[in-house]
Amino acid sequence: MIETILWTDAGVVMIDQTRLPREETYVTCTGYQEVAEAIRSMVIRGAPAIGVAAAMGVAIGMLGAQTEEEFEQICSTLAGTRPTAVNLFWAIDRMRAKYRELRGLSLTEVREALVSEAKQIRLEDIAINECIGRNGAPLVPDGKVVLTHCNAGALATAGFGTALGVIRAAVASGKKIEVFADETRPFLQGSRLTVWELQHDGIPTTLITDNMAGHFLKSGRIGCVVVGADRIAGNGDVANKIGTYSVAVLARENNVPFYVAAPISTLDLTLASGDEIPIEQRAAREVTHVYGVPVAPENTVVQNPAFDVTPHRYVTAIITERGLARAPFVESLAGLAKNGG
Repeated sequence: MIETILWTDAGVVMIDQTRLPREETYVTCTGYQEVAEAIRSMVIRGAPAIGVAAAMGVAIGMLGAQTEEEFEQICSTLAGTRPTAVNLFWAIDRMRAKYRELRGLSLTEVREALVSEAKQIRLEDIAINECIGRNGAPLVPDGKVVLTHCNAGALATAGFGTALGVIRAAVASGKKIEVFADETRPFLQGSRLTVWELQHDGIPTTLITDNMAGHFLKSGRIGCVVVGADRIAGNGDVANKIGTYSVAVLARENNVPFYVAAPISTLDLTLASGDEIPIEQRAAREVTHVYGVPVAPENTVVQNPAFDVTPHRYVTAIITERGLARAPFVESLAGLAKNGG
């Protein structure tokens, strides 16, 4: 299994996803500021993975902190890294809750408990992803192609993956499937990360550019689309990597099921719809340059939203560790969230 992020005696160790697939190198963060920068610069990315990273960032920050004010500064710094993925805030809130439980204990005991909680969040994430995979595998048609967008695999989580976890579980169950991976401009998570992961697993994978998706969805070769999510509103609207909305519309037009695989921690039932989800805007250079090489004229005006929102009417089902949610999503998602509470 790919080790996306680990707690070690030397610090928080994570694979540097900005260097894949050219180099498999690791970054060791020895303080919370370094963890925050790793999240901000997408050394680590993917909603569940940055949640785990944030939890470990809180824990490693408190190894050098003394007061509640310092604890809140650590949490605030990590929360300010990326605005869209709700797992980041979920993990920080969980660490805050644990910190409140520890009042009255010695500083040494507080630090040990926070480290233990961060490690537990990582282990839980892997188990959750494996459960998502088992729940989603029956939905994948045997002998067909699965289309995915961006990277929702082991690299986007603590291990196994959400969307790619469904694919892995389907293969493990004996299904003969192939994967088409959108390249996912402008950061190329599909070509750099998804293809790399699936090649490691020996799962047949074909890379396509983002604007080829409609052509192949129309061809009849694709049995379903499976993607991840960064935040899911109470009505089932899904924020995911930019370009997901287009794929969902094209899937509906061609009667191809469109599935979203995500843990319960990605739900944000405080939001009535996707219109309320904050969309991160990233640097123009990600669009105008590829690996430092300019692909557009100087001074080109750029819009670079990192995510879009797919309306729930295009979503066939949302696959979670607690089962499937289908329309009406207001009821089904609330039911799944309640079942664990």
